[in-house]
Amino acid sequence: MKIVGLITEYNPFHNGHQYHIEASKKITGADHVVVVMSGDYVQRGTPAIMPKALRAEMALKSGASAVFELPVCYATGSAELFALGATALLNDFRCMDYLVFGSECNDLKKLGELADILQNEPEEFKKLLQQELKEGLTFPAARNNAIAGLVAHKDYTAILKEPNNILGIEYLKALQALESPIEPFSIQRKGSNYHDTELTAQFSSATAIRSLLAYASSAYSTYPEGESFMNTPISNILNELDQQVPECCLGLLKDYHEVNYPIYQNDFSLLMKYKLINKTPKDLVRYMDVSLELGNRICKQLNNFFNYKQFCQLLKTKDITHTRVNRALLHIMLGIKKQHVNEYRQNGYHFYGRLLGLQKGQDKLISKISKESRVPIITNVSNSEHLNHLGRRMLYHDILASNLYNSVVTDKFKTAFENEYRQGVLKI
Repeated sequence: MKIVGLITEYNPFHNGHQYHIEASKKITGADHVVVVMSGDYVQRGTPAIMPKALRAEMALKSGASAVFELPVCYATGSAELFALGATALLNDFRCMDYLVFGSECNDLKKLGELADILQNEPEEFKKLLQQELKEGLTFPAARNNAIAGLVAHKDYTAILKEPNNILGIEYLKALQALESPIEPFSIQRKGSNYHDTELTAQFSSATAIRSLLAYASSAYSTYPEGESFMNTPISNILNELDQQVPECCLGLLKDYHEVNYPIYQNDFSLLMKYKLINKTPKDLVRYMDVSLELGNRICKQLNNFFNYKQFCQLLKTKDITHTRVNRALLHIMLGIKKQHVNEYRQNGYHFYGRLLGLQKGQDKLISKISKESRVPIITNVSNSEHLNHLGRRMLYHDILASNLYNSVVTDKFKTAFENEYRQGVLKI
């Protein structure tokens, strides 16, 4: 039994993701595809457009054998933390043979060389990095310049500007740090770029698809008035998406539209402001990604909070990127603290693997993972008494984050609340 692992968000699932699943099996010869997927919040520091259960169902119907949830503290972390947390979970299963990721350059050798530099940080690189940081550059820009000053390959800095290349490098770094036996592979990213907002012929970005879905949601829009959209019937939108998502996903997009999706950042505006009221910079710096500078800025600008998205735009500066602000505010809202994440990292990263769903007939796969895994496999969060105190705390925050998301869904679409404690494993 050969098993390939994929690290994903599926926000939402589209043709590129199905290609990733199919190509991963083909390139490795694997029999099974195990997916580690972000839950209800994603790495750019925002809520997912639709609940994790719906995204997992799309993946399972499109070829994934099993879907596990990446704990929220890693799912909403920096590229390095996201990659390390997800790779560590696959490694903890102790039976993963391969890890396949998409990249813009699709050159595993070059990505590996960059991973070696960034993982081992030779002295010359450290000096160059500090010099660039003293010039006032953001960390990504300073790192790129340091790399350029260290290596002869002129295209290395270009590689570091592409988001999937960056994640690929972080996966390779994580495999090194964990001394993992998992063999990595890269496949060529197809179609549009990660941030492209326009649809292409077949392989459009998730960003473009999310933008299109927003046009069918004006009645539930939580954007400022100046950003509202003309109401477009969902049937028209689905016609445009016909060539962009697998056929099995179109029905789900239709059935669950304005039932439990779409969800946006501004749907959490009141909750976000509630979490910030009466906070001091000293309170805020306890949370992940919140520096003292950002904590001071949050407190000074709080009277200018009109909605979540607008406040993020207000807080970004030359030195603090918009994505960093997104993540920082999300960590405040969800209660994800630096101390807790440091304790998780110091004690093995993971304390359980939560199974969200699996294809019918995959019982042997789950049996193998359960037997060989370093961490227990959870199929029902109510049965967590066997976890140690760090595991119970991590799971508590996962449950809290999902219940918060589900509460927003309930309030927005007037649907029944689905308590996380009652969620079982989805079988397709």
